[in-house]
Amino acid sequence: MILKSVRHMARQHSVSVMLVFGLVLIPVLYWIGAISIETVNMLGRYMCFAIVAIGLDLIWGYTGILSLCQAFFFSLGGYSMGMYLAHHGGAGGATDSTGWKIPACLHVVSSEVGVENLPWFWKPFYDLHWAVILGLLIPGIVAALIGFVGFRSRVRGVYFAILTQAITVAAWLVFCMNNMKFCGTNGLTNFDNILGHPLSENYIKLALYLATVVSLAITYFLCRYIVRSRLGRVLIAVRDDENTLRFSGYKPYMYKMFAFTVAAMFAGLGGMLYAPQMGIFTPANMEASASILVVIWVAVGGRGSLSGAVLGALVVNLLYNFLTSEHNFYLLQWKPDYWPIVLGLLFIGVVLIFPNGLIHLWHRLNGKADKDANQS
Repeated sequence: MILKSVRHMARQHSVSVMLVFGLVLIPVLYWIGAISIETVNMLGRYMCFAIVAIGLDLIWGYTGILSLCQAFFFSLGGYSMGMYLAHHGGAGGATDSTGWKIPACLHVVSSEVGVENLPWFWKPFYDLHWAVILGLLIPGIVAALIGFVGFRSRVRGVYFAILTQAITVAAWLVFCMNNMKFCGTNGLTNFDNILGHPLSENYIKLALYLATVVSLAITYFLCRYIVRSRLGRVLIAVRDDENTLRFSGYKPYMYKMFAFTVAAMFAGLGGMLYAPQMGIFTPANMEASASILVVIWVAVGGRGSLSGAVLGALVVNLLYNFLTSEHNFYLLQWKPDYWPIVLGLLFIGVVLIFPNGLIHLWHRLNGKADKDANQS
């Protein structure tokens, strides 16, 4: 009877169980020495990806809009936090004529692009509070503008996906240019401390991990509240029959804009948490392939299921971490170069074997287990 209750709770509240596991068990395992701080840091980064996946699931799984620019929004948040961290990066750089410190990563390219004074758009990110606010607002505003132009013009389906991917590629090219004063292809580096505390200290890494888990919990429960509300039912109606909704007197583009903006802000939040845990942030984080990878996380975990988005992001990245390390599987010499093949097979498996994702497969297995227990 107890086992049946545990199974039922795990099936109905799978993400809640994962969050409790992350908040309680992982720190305990670290404190007793069962796992290293590097493992904790790795899990923290993967939970940042889960936040991005939840946002994509809101816009794709529940609203029916495939967005291929979530990595762009993720990078806008990452650059916001990275510019704050670069401001306080310790030694290096120079002081301009107005007394502002030019971060070391920007000072490196100063001879090429003629950086004499700190660019005006760097200055608001000197303060952590403004960096966090702008890390949420900038992706949200950009997404609102893209959504207004695209959705108001009734761009939908594959055309909207192509549009967002083109915007991502254009943004990547802009951030790679040295004369745009975002530190070029080398990206933002020299992350030493946050709020005066060294990022190299284990207690800071653990604190950032816990902050990421709490942020993931807030993101998940906020999205769950949205999809279960009347607003959520309208979003699902947009996905299932937008024309009927429009004829009923609604303005679908407004609801699309809302979902798209919220998803972008969630991606920005994930980027802000990722930057200090990674220790570097470069334009590579906003490449087109990165946005496609977010789609794979959601598809593998289960589109239209918030818990599936979290599960997919964690499972795919943990599998990636394992398979891109050197391993010997009996007579097979495994190489990290094989990972794209595994990723492709995994995506094919989702389409052909479990189209509803891992989370629905998990629910079916648990349902069958409960049925067998009842029969016995």
